[in-house]
Amino acid sequence: MPDNSHRAKSGAEHRLRRKRSAGLTPPAAQFGRPLRGARENAFLDCGWGRLVFAQTFQDAGELVASLREEGPDRRDIAFYVADPHVLLSHAPQELFLDPSHTYRLDLSTYRPGTRRPRGYFIRRLSSDQDGTEINRIYQTRHMVQVHPAFLSANRDNRALTYFVAEDETTGAILGTVTGVHHARAFDDPQNGSSLWCLAVDPQAVHPGIGESLVRRLAEHFQARGCAYMDLSVMHDNDKAISLYDKLGFFRVPFFAVKRKNEINEKLFTGPGAEFDALNPYARIIVDEARRRGIHAEVTDAPGGFFRLTQGGRTIHCRESLSELTTAVAMSICDDKTVTRRVVEAAGVKVPEQIDAGAADDADIAAFIETHGQVVVKPARGEQGRGIAVGIDNLEDAKAAIEAAREVSDRVLLEACFIGDDLRLIVIDYRLVAAAVRRPPEITGDGRSTVRDLIETLSRRRSAATGGESRIPMNAETERCVKHAGYGMDDVLPEGERIAVRKTANLHTGGTIHDVTGEVHPTLVDAAVSAARAIEIPVTGIDLMIKSPHQPDYVFIEANERPGLANHEPQPTAERFIDLLFPLSVPYSVRSAQAKKRNTRKD
Repeated sequence: MPDNSHRAKSGAEHRLRRKRSAGLTPPAAQFGRPLRGARENAFLDCGWGRLVFAQTFQDAGELVASLREEGPDRRDIAFYVADPHVLLSHAPQELFLDPSHTYRLDLSTYRPGTRRPRGYFIRRLSSDQDGTEINRIYQTRHMVQVHPAFLSANRDNRALTYFVAEDETTGAILGTVTGVHHARAFDDPQNGSSLWCLAVDPQAVHPGIGESLVRRLAEHFQARGCAYMDLSVMHDNDKAISLYDKLGFFRVPFFAVKRKNEINEKLFTGPGAEFDALNPYARIIVDEARRRGIHAEVTDAPGGFFRLTQGGRTIHCRESLSELTTAVAMSICDDKTVTRRVVEAAGVKVPEQIDAGAADDADIAAFIETHGQVVVKPARGEQGRGIAVGIDNLEDAKAAIEAAREVSDRVLLEACFIGDDLRLIVIDYRLVAAAVRRPPEITGDGRSTVRDLIETLSRRRSAATGGESRIPMNAETERCVKHAGYGMDDVLPEGERIAVRKTANLHTGGTIHDVTGEVHPTLVDAAVSAARAIEIPVTGIDLMIKSPHQPDYVFIEANERPGLANHEPQPTAERFIDLLFPLSVPYSVRSAQAKKRNTRKD
C-alpha cells in the first residue's frame, strides 16, 4: 500500500499557508485581547442594522451592551465572534448563536472569471430610484429594508459599497450586493472586507446574476488591496454555498451572534418541522396565525389543509379557502360560464364567449375572424391548466380545444383582450393586493437551445417559488415557440427574447409584478363588485387590462383559493387572519378601524 502521508502533509501545509495569507493567523481576538491597531468597540450602521465587529471588543459585557442598543425593526449582527459560548453566557435570554457559516475568499489568489454578464451589467448605486428597487428586492427575499434616505446619504461612503445588476434592455434592477471595507470601517490591521445582502430578484430571467455580483465586489476589494472578503451564509442555503465553493471561498471559524427579536424569531425558536410539509400558500397563513398566538394544526399537509383555533373559535382552511366561503360561492367560481353571468349582472364588463361544444368548425372560424385572436379554456379548472391564448386559426383552435377537454368536458372560446393580466386580491370586500402577471420569457445567449433555456428558467422559477412555478414542456409551449419563429432545438441568438407561454399564470412559469399602489379605481371597483356579486369573502379576481393606470378592462375569472404568498410584501396573510379572527387584531387597531368606518358613514 503506497504511503500518501507526504501528500496529506503537503495539503495541510498548503491550507495553512492559504489561511495565513488570508489573515487567519493569528486567530481572531478573544475577549480580553482586542485586535491590535483597530478602533475599539467598533460598529458600522448598514441601514438594516449595525454590523458590530466583535474582535474589537475587549470585554464581553461591553459587546452585550452594544447589541442592546439595537433599534426597532432592525437586525444588528455581532460578527467575528471567536468565543460565542462566552458571549452567550453574559445574556443567554437575550442573545442567540446565528445558525450560519462564515466563508472567506482569499483575494491574493482570487482570479476574475472569464465569463461576462449577458443581458445585464453591474454598476454602482447611483440614484434614489436604485434605492427603491433595492428595497423591492429585499422585500421579495424577506430581508430587512433600508430607509431610502440612508442609501442616498451613504452612496459615497468609503466604508460601504453598493452594487446593482441592471437589465440592459429594460433598465430594471435585477439584483444587489453590499460590501464593507474593514480598514475604512474600523482601521482593520488585517485589511479585510466582507460581503452582505446579496439578493437577486426571484423573477429575473438572466442566469448568473448572483455570481456576477459576488465577483464584481471581490474585484472591487482586490483592486483596493484588501486581503480577503468574508460573508455569512445560512447553514442550509445549499445553492448559495455551492456558488461560494465554486468561487473559491472556504470555511473559517468565526461566528455571528444576534438578539432575540421578532425579525430573528425563526432562527432561535426552531423551524416548526410539523409545518415544513405545507406549501407556501398554506405556510404563509399558518406563520401569521402562530405569530398572533393562534393555535395551528396541520390536517393534511399535501393538500394544504390546516385548522386554526383561538379561544372558542375554530376554522378549517385549505390555503386561503376557509369555512367562511360558502359552497354556493365555490360553485359559482368553479363554473366559468356561471361566474360570467353572475358578474355581468352586477355590471362588470365581460368578453364575448361561445361554448365550443355547441359550435361547429364554421362557427369557430367565424368567431376567430370576428375577434382576430381568441382564448380557449376549460369551463372548469385552475392554475392555468388547459388554457391557450392568442389562437388565430381553426387548426390551432381545434388542437387547443382537445387539450382543454383533458381538464374539463366543457370548453369555452373567448374574445382575446390584448393587454396585461391583472390579479386583484379582495378580502372582506376590500382590495388588499394587485399585481400584473406576465408570461414567462427566455433570453438567448447564443449558445443554448430554446429547450435548454426553458428548462433553466423553469428550474429557476421553481426554486424561487418553493416548487410552485414550472413551465410545462407541452404542445402549448411548443406552439408559442413556433409562433415566435423558432423550434425547441434551435439556438436562440444572444439577447433575443421570446415568450414561451401566452398565459401569465404563476403555476406555468408566469411572473408577478406588484401594482397595488397604482391600480386605477375603476379596476378596484370592478374587482370588489365581482366579489360582492359572488358573495365570496376571499377571492382573486382576474382582469385583462390595457394598463394598471387605465380604466379599460374585461373580467376573466374569480378564484376561490388565491395564492396569498404570491403578493408579498402586501399584507395578504395578515388581512386573511383579520377576517378569520377579528379579535386577534390589537384593540387599538380595531378602534381606529371602527372610527374610520363611522366617519365614512357620516
